Amino acid sequence: MPASTRHHRALAVFVHCLGILAAVPALPAVAPEAAATPRPPAATPQPTTATPRSPAAAPPVVATPRPNAAGPPARTAGPTVTQPPVAVVAWLTEPTPPSAPPAVAPPTRAPASAPPQQVTVAVAPESSPAPRYRIQVRNVGNAPVDTTVRQELPAGSSPTAISAGGRSTRAGGSSTEVTWRLRLPAHSSTTLGTALAATAPGQPLTAPACAFTSDGSRPYDCATATWKAAGAPAAEVTEAPPWRRYPVLLAGLAALLLISAALVWVWRRRRGRRVTAAALATGDGPDGDRGTVYPRPAAPRPSRRRRTPPVWLLVGAAVVVLAGVVGTAGWTATRQVSEIDTQKQPTSGAWMGTGVTGGVGVPLRESAFEFTVYRMSCGAPGSAGKTGGGGAAPANGRRCQATVGVRNVTGDHQPWHGQLQRAYLPGGRWVSTDEPATRAANLGRDIFADPMAAGTRMVLPLVFTVDGRDPPQQLELRSGVFSAGVRVHMP
Repeated sequence: MPASTRHHRALAVFVHCLGILAAVPALPAVAPEAAATPRPPAATPQPTTATPRSPAAAPPVVATPRPNAAGPPARTAGPTVTQPPVAVVAWLTEPTPPSAPPAVAPPTRAPASAPPQQVTVAVAPESSPAPRYRIQVRNVGNAPVDTTVRQELPAGSSPTAISAGGRSTRAGGSSTEVTWRLRLPAHSSTTLGTALAATAPGQPLTAPACAFTSDGSRPYDCATATWKAAGAPAAEVTEAPPWRRYPVLLAGLAALLLISAALVWVWRRRRGRRVTAAALATGDGPDGDRGTVYPRPAAPRPSRRRRTPPVWLLVGAAVVVLAGVVGTAGWTATRQVSEIDTQKQPTSGAWMGTGVTGGVGVPLRESAFEFTVYRMSCGAPGSAGKTGGGGAAPANGRRCQATVGVRNVTGDHQPWHGQLQRAYLPGGRWVSTDEPATRAANLGRDIFADPMAAGTRMVLPLVFTVDGRDPPQQLELRSGVFSAGVRVHMP
């Protein structure tokens, strides 16, 4: 075979291999069982000689088809057909690994719904001259229930009448609570009542009530009501004194400017009259003031000193204007500074919602939740032991349990976190929720693990571990990191 023919054949084999390699991405994936079948041996090229052979004498050679080939076997009329190497065939027949699953968002946690309440509580004020409340406790279950009902009285008030079975106890600080121990049959209800003697007549008073388990540790349900005196006159708004009102100040400044302008005008008018009289009074020659045909030579006039306003007038006007400016600026700055509340939470910027402050039993709403603190009770100093999963409590530490009602006021489920709920101690110190102790108070249920469903309400205990003898002065509750939250003043 001529050298040119050998070169053309080698080039054809090389181009054929490149075409196979270029077609690899278009080949379908081969099943594992097809890859496991034995492959036929590849045809080895026969050595050629320089003697040419006729096409009729040379039998056609057919290439052995490869299993699961992409197309029908190719027929070539020629002395030899070259197939790809065995390594390339094996690489083509290897199964393609499965592709990675698409990136999707992890499934959201199922929102937590409020557990069914076995005992419900409703509180309503009565229309009476003195504060009176009516408490209805209902057992909606199919079995009798032993329950303890506690009503937190406002600070400074004392009970004057309690329905049968109730007794008044000191709850610590300046607050008092009324306690009943009841046994409610299945599907029954009972009505309790209290009457209070208020320290400030006519002032609205809020008294929440809760039904607890027989040992008084876990709440069933809570409710609150605010008594208002019938026909109490509305609080009169005291007006600012006249000298502190904006219209009066503006009117005084305008009058001062008018008086100053009038004085300047009078002074200029009188000065002009004096100059005119002096000019008319001066005259030389025998004819006196009579005019002449020819102009008279100008007589030198004595230089006169230009009259200026009296010094006392300038100084007085400057003092009055300066006093007015300084007084107005000082009054404005004092008023703005006095309106600054250092205890108020931020209500703009990066914060969501408006910070709200209230007392015990008052529903306070922020951006996502409505919080109501019904009660706060603290143990004796040194009574805080170690809880499973939590660290050691301080030597003089004690646990304070707050009964809190949480309602989701949004249209979607909302998460909340225990580290964002704080109890503020005297001196500005604060502690977050003791999550292990809170989980134990909720019978092992992690109330912060799942978000709250839309529109649901839960009454649950929150436990704070504090040190010292002083109870918390404020509770700060919020739904999220950027929520303005609410602050509850403790009695």
